[in-house]
Amino acid sequence: MSFDDFYHAHFRGLVVQLRAYTGDVAQAQDLVQEAFCRVFARWDQVSRYDDPLAWTRRVAWNLAHNRWRRLRTARAWLLRQREAHVAGPGPDRVALEAALAVLPARQRRAVILHYLADLSIAEIAAQEQVAEGTVKSWLHRARAALAAALRDTTEEAQDA
Repeated sequence: MSFDDFYHAHFRGLVVQLRAYTGDVAQAQDLVQEAFCRVFARWDQVSRYDDPLAWTRRVAWNLAHNRWRRLRTARAWLLRQREAHVAGPGPDRVALEAALAVLPARQRRAVILHYLADLSIAEIAAQEQVAEGTVKSWLHRARAALAAALRDTTEEAQDA
């Protein structure tokens, strides 16, 4: 049997098995593909085994187990690195992000650069290659739009 015949005869079956083990079809396909790459590199030797499929299956399962073990170790390390649980965004943060999202891009960029990045109006003007008056105008319009959007959000919350 040629390697191509062996591959076509057994690839799908191994993917089904590894998919059931990993719970992820893409990961199963990657693992089986890697196993077949290793078989291909040793095909002259593996093809003479009594059951080349058993060897290929064992390689695929070992790869899956090794990947799972590496992920478990990485997850444990990451959990140890966390200093404290960070809560999700509060309602005010969500409302602010929603209000920022509706601003025109230049106004949004100006607000973020001025209030979050602590850039001066002159620094923003230089970065955006516009006059300082233009940046002041963007900020003024953005603050007005944000105030209106946040006021609407507060009123909706009070009505509910």
